[in-house]
Amino acid sequence: MTQTERQLHLNVNITNIGRHPSAWRFLDDPAAFIDVDFYKTIARIAERGMFDAVFLSDGVALHQEPPSEPYQSLEPTVLLTALAGVTEHVGLIGTASTTFNDPFNLARRFASLDHVSKGRVALNVVTTYSQRAAANFSFSEQPDHDARYSRAEEFVDVVFKLWDSWEDNAIIGDRALGVLTDGTRIHTIDHEGEHFSVRGPSVVPRSPQGRPVLVQAGSSEVGKALGARVGDLIFTAQTTHAAAQEFYADMRSRAAGYGRNPDHLVILPGLYPIVGSTEAEARQRKDELDALFDFDRELPRLAGQLGLEPSDLRLDKELPYAKLSDVTDVKGSRGFFEATVKLSRERGYTVRELLLSNGGAHRQIVGAPEQIADSIEHWFRSRAADGFNLNFDVFPTGLALFTDHVIPKLRRRGLFRHEYTGSTLRDHLGLPRPRSQYEATVSV
Repeated sequence: MTQTERQLHLNVNITNIGRHPSAWRFLDDPAAFIDVDFYKTIARIAERGMFDAVFLSDGVALHQEPPSEPYQSLEPTVLLTALAGVTEHVGLIGTASTTFNDPFNLARRFASLDHVSKGRVALNVVTTYSQRAAANFSFSEQPDHDARYSRAEEFVDVVFKLWDSWEDNAIIGDRALGVLTDGTRIHTIDHEGEHFSVRGPSVVPRSPQGRPVLVQAGSSEVGKALGARVGDLIFTAQTTHAAAQEFYADMRSRAAGYGRNPDHLVILPGLYPIVGSTEAEARQRKDELDALFDFDRELPRLAGQLGLEPSDLRLDKELPYAKLSDVTDVKGSRGFFEATVKLSRERGYTVRELLLSNGGAHRQIVGAPEQIADSIEHWFRSRAADGFNLNFDVFPTGLALFTDHVIPKLRRRGLFRHEYTGSTLRDHLGLPRPRSQYEATVSV
């Protein structure tokens, strides 16, 4: 594909009320994160901006002690079903854990949602690392990293087999013969593996996209291998341009190594823009939020994600890089760990500055619409990204500012769509509709 043929892809990453920890203090209703109308407003703005999709992360435990606000409260497939009813085009991406779910039930839920939405759904598979989450699912201890990914590899294979167990033409509806389905086109999967034994077939016919889009976000070696083998969309934490280019090239090379067309792997780093009509206005918006930043709460959280103790961090000092070099067993996200350390080293941040820059989780840009569009275009054209999973400081205002002021500039540069030209999420992402892996076994 040439540069002119590539199309920028943009998702809205809905993280409760907003990415900034103080976001809830800027809304009339602090309980908006459990109000379906709040999310409907976000989805409608995203569709007005012609975003590819809205993206729901998930959290299945409260991680603070004593318990504090949830990372994500409403169950993703339930909420996305409600959003499907008030939108027509925008994609719907939900997160689910392969550690604490069963592949048959999860395959059924997402295939059902793909039917309900007429083909706009993606499943973001994660391997949950939280001990607190494990305790909510009858695990006495959390499985280690390699065990979680071993289960995830097999989990995804089972889900794919179930999604493919009905062929596209299995529903024949022959009224004269009184035959609704052709049983020779509905296949048991007879899967026997280390983690799962599943006969199948699925109880849900093949969905409008053939199967829902698969999103993957692992950044460890086994995580990247899984994404390159089966992922359609890769969500990644990349905070520096050089590292993002390296990751982009590496993932495309890995996909090709599995016999895949690398152009069918869409790579979207996270991005956190704070928009103002001028840079000064954007910085004023950020300053107002930062004035309410709770360092006493956020510093221990950062320490835990880096495998450190809170006492290892000093707000007005740099990260303790010597101690970080000794961290071999990251309890949280490996991608977050690496992106945070790279950003902090490159910028020379103190811990305070790092925390106010989204803790290094996703690259933050503060500026006027033209500045933000410049950065997006630079990363896109230099093959550091195919687009971005966008975080916003406060919903829905941060998203509305981006939609009304940055999207038009991206369109004028020929980077982003003026209208939806397809009906499914695969259409939006430029991905082909896969055939059932059982189709060749049909006996007519």
